[in-house]
Amino acid sequence: MRLTRYFLPVLKENPAEAQIVSHRFMLRAGMIKQQAAGIYSWLPLGYRVLRRIEEIVHEEQQRAGHIPLLMPTLQPADLWRESGRYDDYGQEMLRIRDRHERDMLYGPTNEEMITDIFRSHVSSYRDLPLTLYHIQWKFRDEIRPRFGVMRGREFYMKDGYNFDIDKEAALHAYNRHMVSYLRTYERMGLTAIPMRADSGPIGGDDTHEFLVLAATGESEVFYDDAVTGLRLGDRRIDYDDRDQVAAVCREFTSLYARTDETHDEAAFAAVPEDRRKVGRGIEVGQIFYFGTKYSEPMGATVVTAEGNRVPVHMGSHGIGVSRLLGAIIEASHDDRGIIWPEGVTPFQAGIVNLRQGDGACDVACDAMLAALEAKGLTALYDDRDERAGAKFATMDLIGLPWRVTVGPRGLANGKVELTSRRSGESEEMTPEAAVDRLAQIYAGR
Repeated sequence: MRLTRYFLPVLKENPAEAQIVSHRFMLRAGMIKQQAAGIYSWLPLGYRVLRRIEEIVHEEQQRAGHIPLLMPTLQPADLWRESGRYDDYGQEMLRIRDRHERDMLYGPTNEEMITDIFRSHVSSYRDLPLTLYHIQWKFRDEIRPRFGVMRGREFYMKDGYNFDIDKEAALHAYNRHMVSYLRTYERMGLTAIPMRADSGPIGGDDTHEFLVLAATGESEVFYDDAVTGLRLGDRRIDYDDRDQVAAVCREFTSLYARTDETHDEAAFAAVPEDRRKVGRGIEVGQIFYFGTKYSEPMGATVVTAEGNRVPVHMGSHGIGVSRLLGAIIEASHDDRGIIWPEGVTPFQAGIVNLRQGDGACDVACDAMLAALEAKGLTALYDDRDERAGAKFATMDLIGLPWRVTVGPRGLANGKVELTSRRSGESEEMTPEAAVDRLAQIYAGR
């Protein structure tokens, strides 16, 4: 993609309304535009990252055996009255009426609607286990929306729901989600720690939040520092193997890690002092087991092998897809701008032409762009008639992981410069070698 043909409205100055790093850089990098308090348009660069995060979430959900569907943003209030949550949810729920005076709401979550879908189509234990999920816009009318996409009113979220015959099976679904979430976050370059948490208005006894450590996090967290070194890596997981999945969950939850809502001072004191850490975290996902909280009042039942009709056991599992952009930036930036991990970058490389209009430089940049695209890589080619400093500043701001710099001096020796945004290290090599290096870096991502 040529920058002269792209829409990238970058800002040179820090916006006055931006209080945290992610909000400031998302505005400056031309990723979002505020349309109302807590409501944003996603401009092309931000939209590319949003879609990349969504792709990873879809891939890992389906790897775990979960089935995608799509539910509407507007929901009938009667479903929420059945579960008893319509009056309990509070003013965060946006309640509206249609032209026929029917009570509706803009969904903040979908437990009631998915339960209605289930009870309409499933009646036998033979159809279980079943996990359905979707990625959809949600709305919660925050009293003070702030921090850009970190605490907006409209947000993009993956929410999934499992239906199982009994508690044991439902807890396996809970564990399966935990493992799939751990892999999801790792692919995005994040260390997201599962922490015992409070269930809030969704309800249930078992719940973990996934938090990314950051100074701007809304939650105070207490943890054993050893938990930050745990990784799934490339290990193969059989999601149908209950023992294997449970063992991974024990590995990632046996070390102390809790939010302030569930903090246990006595248990924390048992952690070796040099590993005892207190910090702040950004919530990027949460999983719940809530048993028959929704299935019982809404009549979501199945007939067992013995012929008895029983309510199904359920859980819900959410990932803040749009919120993740902010969390990634908070965890990965410097004074010059964003540093995207390779897994979620909007373009895999940037190409900077140091002398636009020079025949050799123009031809080399065009060839580099074509060669990268032929390898299945995306690149943003800065072909503007701008000075080199301005081009480098733009590339640093938008945070592409790798930059290829093409200039007359290097080309005279048959070389271009490949630079890592994260380390700042540069290496001169032939254009062909640079393309091959980038292909190796992104192989399998």
